[in-house]
Formats: sequence, C-alpha cells, structure tokens
Amino acid sequence: MNERIKELAAKSNFGHMENGEVVYDHRLEKFAELIVKECADIATMNQFQWDSSGEYLLKHFGIKE
Repeated sequence: MNERIKELAAKSNFGHMENGEVVYDHRLEKFAELIVKECADIATMNQFQWDSSGEYLLKHFGIKE
C-alpha cells in the first residue's frame, strides 16, 4: 500500500493491530485508489472551467471545509 494512503488510513483509525503492526484491509487501498482516480479525472476535465478545482472537488464529494 502507498505510504501516503497508510498515513491517511492511520489518521482515520483504519486497520487493526497484529503482532505489533497495523494491518489494513486490502479493500482500503482499492477504495483510496478509486477516489484518487476520480479526483484526477475531475481535475483534468475541469482544469479550465472553474477557478479552483479543489473547491469543486470538495463540493463534488459533499465535504465542507
């Protein structure tokens, strides 16, 4: 799993301890990958349509700052 995804998963309290290490479900990596791909697609498609693709992404996913 990508190190950044592991860091974010740890911040979100995903995973469980096994033999002193945090273990993550393999589905978490796929889920994170799908979100990143969707964000990349949106940013690429809309790069010239909005002032801020970041603001659009937050709205797209229903996340308040």
